[in-house]
Amino acid sequence: MSLDDIDSKVIRHLMQNGRMTWAELATVLQLSAPAAGDRVRRLEERGVILGYTAQVDPEAAGCHLTAFIAVTLERPEHRAPFLEKVLQLTEVQECHHIAGEDDYWLKVRCQHTKDLERLVSDELKSLPGILRTRTTIVLSTVKETSVLPIRE
Repeated sequence: MSLDDIDSKVIRHLMQNGRMTWAELATVLQLSAPAAGDRVRRLEERGVILGYTAQVDPEAAGCHLTAFIAVTLERPEHRAPFLEKVLQLTEVQECHHIAGEDDYWLKVRCQHTKDLERLVSDELKSLPGILRTRTTIVLSTVKETSVLPIRE
């Protein structure tokens, strides 16, 4: 699925400001507002634009702790129940199937260490087939973005 120059420009601007009106977008694209809206709708229909969300400060929302959890499964047949559980856990922000010593890398956010302990001990380690977990607590975050490096 290739993007033309206008599609790329639409995506770059909407990643920076998802609340941009079609008129504002049209001005940037040098198109009419209906043409800009059509571009956006086509990108949504193609599954390039997946949705729109508010960016919320985790600290302001009470999620003071960020951690990464590496998970190693005992056997491949334990993958489905693990992934089902991960999809249910609101604390899990990201789940990546990775190459290397571990099988999955989870980015989690929670209120404090007691929540993290419950998540690791009660939710994850209680699943059958979890061979090991390794947890790394984030001390501070220098950069975090959802903006993709789409070139002009």
